[in-house]
Amino acid sequence: MAGEIRTTKKVFVIGIGAGNPDYVTIQAVNALNQVDVFFILDKGQGKSDLIRIRKEICERYIQVPAYRWVEVPDPVRDTLTESYKADVESWRKKRAAIYRSLIVDEMKDGECGAFLVWGDPSLYDGTLEILARILAEGPKVFEYEVIPGISSMQALAARHRIALNRIGEAIHITTGRKLTEGFPNNVDNVVVFLDADMNLRSVPEDLDIYWGAYLGTDDEVLVSGKLKELLTDIEQIRKARKAEKGWIMDTYLLRRATPGEKP
Repeated sequence: MAGEIRTTKKVFVIGIGAGNPDYVTIQAVNALNQVDVFFILDKGQGKSDLIRIRKEICERYIQVPAYRWVEVPDPVRDTLTESYKADVESWRKKRAAIYRSLIVDEMKDGECGAFLVWGDPSLYDGTLEILARILAEGPKVFEYEVIPGISSMQALAARHRIALNRIGEAIHITTGRKLTEGFPNNVDNVVVFLDADMNLRSVPEDLDIYWGAYLGTDDEVLVSGKLKELLTDIEQIRKARKAEKGWIMDTYLLRRATPGEKP
């Protein structure tokens, strides 16, 4: 805030939306303009687009470009063990050590730092849990604030021009890994994130699907219709786009069909 004198370090966790700079909120823009140092975890050359978009957002919205960037390699998560939770826990411990080092060593007292989170920080992202862990371990070396963003779930619904639920129906949010346990009972609308292994193949085919990749960007792909008719097409699209770009982010809604309704 203009005129504010801060003696402690402050960290913003800013949701920057699903890839389109237009998804950045006014609240996020105000936060961006307070930041002295932005922290980036580099996921490798194949995902350099994710860094580029973050920098483009800052160039577009920050009025006085007096900020700096600090980039560090993102630790690789071990996916070969039998326990998914153990894998993630070990990975987050490594990230926590990096985050603490960044905040302690790369920020001066009174400065403001920021992590720019794809989509929304509260939805399938570990940044908030990691920062809380650092503070719990003590000593308290910073305070932090969360700025919500437009998630890929919201962008998916907007781009397909649909609501995520119909009258009187619930929405179930899950991951591709959990989808292998079966389509949830007594639920008509299921939003799926993080389906890198195309576990979509394991669900009943008598469903409607609203699928999207690279939502809101120039590379966006949208597909909707009967799952049994589109499953092969989606798989081929994913394979081709991932080979072309080196990465893919996709999200989809599965919906039990209502007689006479067209997806």
